[in-house]
Amino acid sequence: MPKPLKVSPPDVSVSLEVQAPRTLGRRRFGLAEKRRILATADACGHGELAPFLRKEGIYHSQLSVWRRQLTQSGSAGLAPQRPGPAPKLDPKDREILALNSKVRKLEKELGIANGLVELQKKVQALIAAMRQDDPPCTR
Repeated sequence: MPKPLKVSPPDVSVSLEVQAPRTLGRRRFGLAEKRRILATADACGHGELAPFLRKEGIYHSQLSVWRRQLTQSGSAGLAPQRPGPAPKLDPKDREILALNSKVRKLEKELGIANGLVELQKKVQALIAAMRQDDPPCTR
């Protein structure tokens, strides 16, 4: 005969904490949102910061990074940045490199064109010299 199933009583403990919604991928924070979170975190009393951070879905280390960015660079430090490594060259330097490359290419083409012109002059000179050496045809 099978044993009767033991049913545990329902969990009556209620949590008042609100969890941040789960998102796919990384969450991005704008300047205004970062400022709001920093101001609210600074206003939190003893023991209130951890629940607030859980509710917002961020870590204390992220809060520390934002505070450091704010003190070092002001509001510009909190502005969202593009992910990935910073470009090694700024747009002006990239344009200069592209123009220098184009100049080298055009100089090479100019050298080839000048060589062809010189070759044509030599061929014309040879043809003219050959015509002078040939006696006129008489019939």
